[in-house]
Amino acid sequence: MSKDSCFLGITCAIIFLFKLHFKEGIIIDSSALKHLKNPAIVQQIAQQEPLFWRNPHYNEPDNQVPFRQSDIFDAVARWDRFAPYLAQVFPETAATKGIIESPLTPIPHFHSAWEQANHFSLPGNLYLKQDNQLPISGSIKSRGGIYEVLKFAEKIAIQEGDLCYLDNYAVLATPQYQQLFANYAVTAGSTGNLGLSIGIAAATFGFQTTIHMSRDARAWKKAKLRANGVNVIEHDGDCNTAVAAARQQAENDPHTYFIDDEGSPDLFLGYSVAAVRLQKQLKEQHITVDADHPLLVYLPAGVGGSPGGVTFGLKKILGPHVHAIFAEPVTVPSVMLGMVTELNQKISVYDIGLSGQTQADGLAVCRPSVLAGKVMRTLLLGAATFADDKIFQALTLLADTENIKVEPSAAAGLAILPTTTPQLASQTLLNKATHIAWATGGNMVPDEDWQTFYQQGQDLL
Repeated sequence: MSKDSCFLGITCAIIFLFKLHFKEGIIIDSSALKHLKNPAIVQQIAQQEPLFWRNPHYNEPDNQVPFRQSDIFDAVARWDRFAPYLAQVFPETAATKGIIESPLTPIPHFHSAWEQANHFSLPGNLYLKQDNQLPISGSIKSRGGIYEVLKFAEKIAIQEGDLCYLDNYAVLATPQYQQLFANYAVTAGSTGNLGLSIGIAAATFGFQTTIHMSRDARAWKKAKLRANGVNVIEHDGDCNTAVAAARQQAENDPHTYFIDDEGSPDLFLGYSVAAVRLQKQLKEQHITVDADHPLLVYLPAGVGGSPGGVTFGLKKILGPHVHAIFAEPVTVPSVMLGMVTELNQKISVYDIGLSGQTQADGLAVCRPSVLAGKVMRTLLLGAATFADDKIFQALTLLADTENIKVEPSAAAGLAILPTTTPQLASQTLLNKATHIAWATGGNMVPDEDWQTFYQQGQDLL
């Protein structure tokens, strides 16, 4: 079998699995939606029916991607330069010598229990990428948010201090640099996890730090930021409102650095480093990725920056046999809507009548990032939506079977797993596949809050 025909068969098998699982939407004759590209799919999205969308541009030639593999390795080198600093100021990273990374964990007991509970057979092996255990902020945002703070600190320290690239960066923890950084401010808007990563990192350097939080942000996340000396400003609006407020703050002060969740290249590249680390983990666990052993990665998506950065890295580092699928709530599938209509950040879920509200707080973003649709146009296999009940069921079952605790939005990748038995031909193609659900946060959730999530899932199983 040729590589092309093998890939086509794998793709068809994946689509078959998703189509069987997700109920087809009933097309509504809505004049408000007819002017958009792919109106039938948009109508299904507007009906809040869980669905799978296969990206028709997947694997097409594309010279429009603004990043290269060299950008990933530039980010890797910067993380390595900062490792001595991180090991010193964040003791939880000392054991890894300042490297921020999460384990790749097989979850066979969850796999088996989920098959039994949902009456399906998922061929291949299932793993969890545990970004819920990432140090400092306990989520995938430790990759992008902290990285952009590091890059800004390095720029200031070189331009206005005496830092050299070959110095031991632990020097940045000295009073000399703390005083230098205190002349600058850092701000961002967030639903929670990005704000945690940026806020904790920036305040630790000594930057005057302000995080604008949307109505979706959990109370404990705001409390943790304030406990770390961060100024938290709450907004009675969604994530885009919080981002706009942070942007305005920076525009009014030349010494304030704005980290833009809606379009930052540095955030994006910080996430991409995950692929380099995952490559080594796959090798250590003897997991093959090739035409006969495809790798399917399920990534929760809000604004699209973190899953987009990870996907870009995976395709550049691991090659064509890794296939990424974004997971989004039925009430706020901003990346899917942007890519389906090809309007990307120019369309909001509000524009088609969706509420934009979900209990997956990290995914409650009504409009995708500037980069998500553009960069993912030929790199993303597709996207799937889920009802909130599915994430609580997955969260509870994961705790019961593997003793792993994640927050609701972090269970999104598990919530979109196919749940019907494929035809024999499809199973033949997929029985050597590796599935990785990316768990994006959870180890800092207070026990009381997590028990509420757990019980909600328990009531649904």
